[in-house]
Amino acid sequence: MHRSAVDITPLTHLGVLAVRGVDARKFLSGQLSQDVLALRADRVELAGLHNPQGRVLALLRLVAQGPDDVLCVLPRAALADTLALLRKFLLRAKATLSDESALWQIEGLASTPQALPEPVGSALRAPGNNGETVIWRHASDGRLMCLRAATHVVPAESSPTDAGAALAAWQRADIAAGIPEITPATRGEFVAQMLNLDVQGGISFTKGCYTGQEVIARAHYRGRVKRRAQRFRLAAGPLPAPGEKLEL
Repeated sequence: MHRSAVDITPLTHLGVLAVRGVDARKFLSGQLSQDVLALRADRVELAGLHNPQGRVLALLRLVAQGPDDVLCVLPRAALADTLALLRKFLLRAKATLSDESALWQIEGLASTPQALPEPVGSALRAPGNNGETVIWRHASDGRLMCLRAATHVVPAESSPTDAGAALAAWQRADIAAGIPEITPATRGEFVAQMLNLDVQGGISFTKGCYTGQEVIARAHYRGRVKRRAQRFRLAAGPLPAPGEKLEL
């Protein structure tokens, strides 16, 4: 972890899928649970990619880079499968999809600049040496995320051990804050509401159709969600594996 005015954690487990072209927003809006057509420059929105049964295949954070360009931040482990799936539905849409992870740096910031708006997802944009930097509120505990053009500069005082410990601490803080994530082990295991996407702003119930929408809408309007993600403290023992069922 690099110590400066704020604590900076390189979020090396995350990557960037770029969708570019005049149909980029329309295409994504037809695939994701978020209203991408209404994505604003001052907001970073959570969205889910689902199968026809409404089960979550990937979670993405959407950053508008311009009217025809959207950057999707998601775990690198899920990026290849997500890219391959989206390409199957691209058809004649005037858009391109590519893995731009090497072009971007994603960092976690532990303290809060006073100028940043309060709600989770609120974003600020600032000019940088290699392009625009986007900073948004990641969680209600005050942590931020930063997306900027890659510089490939590693702070001299950092080490792989320090970076690994800082990343693990960041991920534990996400768990404590109730922020869901999909791994290859949990891909397709949960309906959107089981991950609380409906209360975290990850679902639009007013937009047009998208894959899995019928199941997700039925669960919302008929209240048929019997399982939801819950937070709890583990007193002792090894951490449970992703997707493991626990009896409390």
